[in-house]
Amino acid sequence: MYKFIFAAMTAVLATPVYASTVYYVDIVNTSANDVVSFEVASAGSDRFHSVLLGNAPLQGGGEAATIAIRKGDDDGCRRDLRIGFSDGRVLTHRGFDICHYRTYHAERYLRTQTAEVDKP
Repeated sequence: MYKFIFAAMTAVLATPVYASTVYYVDIVNTSANDVVSFEVASAGSDRFHSVLLGNAPLQGGGEAATIAIRKGDDDGCRRDLRIGFSDGRVLTHRGFDICHYRTYHAERYLRTQTAEVDKP
């Protein structure tokens, strides 16, 4: 009996614990062009990874999609976002707070000073 309890406790202690939280952010494409790519990176890291929006682009004019972004214990709430549009523009928004904001409007950030826009 004691061997079983010891073995069970050892197995539990040996299992890695992932203490991350998932935040859901609604992406609203209020621009005139379709969003064809959406990427996320920890703030300042430039290690972007694609967040799939489905099989079709996110249509301009207000179409929305919800994405899940995982936050670990040591990477904070800030994320850099990179959005590719069908006209070739690429918007990079630095320091978006996933813990505070639930919605991201693509067109609104095209006009802010925290956004960098590469034009074709």
